[in-house]
Amino acid sequence: MIVRDFNEILKNDQSRMVSDAKWTSVRMLLASDGMGFSFHITTLEAGSEHTFEYKNHFENVYCMKGKGSITDLATGETHQITPGVMYALNNHDRHTLRAEEELVMACVFNPPVTGTEVHREDGSYAAADEG
Repeated sequence: MIVRDFNEILKNDQSRMVSDAKWTSVRMLLASDGMGFSFHITTLEAGSEHTFEYKNHFENVYCMKGKGSITDLATGETHQITPGVMYALNNHDRHTLRAEEELVMACVFNPPVTGTEVHREDGSYAAADEG
């Protein structure tokens, strides 16, 4: 059984925290935990905008707090993001996520991330075998 406390990670385990352009991700489960997926709590700063395309991962996101929107860049369709809304990037969808207010999101990645990934210029993470 794996039990981790989000607040303890914030205080004592910087190795499980990754930050980039106006977002912070607390990696609660990683590839090394052997679960077949990773689980993160990600906070996006109010007023920020992010374009991502996870070419090597599937991502599922559940909004716990805040207000924003996500735009599917292939179709131009925009959806509002508020607490209780979930989206799944089942086609490695290139998208833009906008945080009108601070967004706090629960995120699942498959395959799991290792914890050291940073977004590449195209908005993706490298595949596990690419380092």
